Amino acid sequence: MNERVKAIVKSTAPLLKNKGEEITTVMYENLFTKYPEAKVLFKDATPDQYVKLANMVYAYAANIDKLENLQKGIEKVAQIHVDTKILPEHYPWVGESLLIAIKEVLGDAATDEVMDAWAQAYGFLSTVFIDKEQELYAKAKASDDTPAHT
Repeated sequence: MNERVKAIVKSTAPLLKNKGEEITTVMYENLFTKYPEAKVLFKDATPDQYVKLANMVYAYAANIDKLENLQKGIEKVAQIHVDTKILPEHYPWVGESLLIAIKEVLGDAATDEVMDAWAQAYGFLSTVFIDKEQELYAKAKASDDTPAHT
């Protein structure tokens, strides 16, 4: 992800602060309509899940040029994803649903340039999460495979 992409995404942060909850509400509607099997992944989610996601999307946009600020949040969310059995194949569902929602809610502000930047930014962040989650899954498996000491 280059500096231009980061600058474009960062420039959308004020819009995401104002429209984030609308975007994530539409995103979940899109996700569950196109991928109803995704509903089970959110069965234990709190009713304000769309608010939490809106805050995370905004934080990502606002800090895209200093991702170290998001490290603790990424680790926390990755652990939640592992606990709820989120897998790499789920990320394209969410990405597609999120990008459609951004375009729908932001309308003319969601130019081709903005949408391309967000597609790249989502791809980058999904790779960060997938890598972290694979690490956590591997640790969990290793501890499950460790014989108990008697």
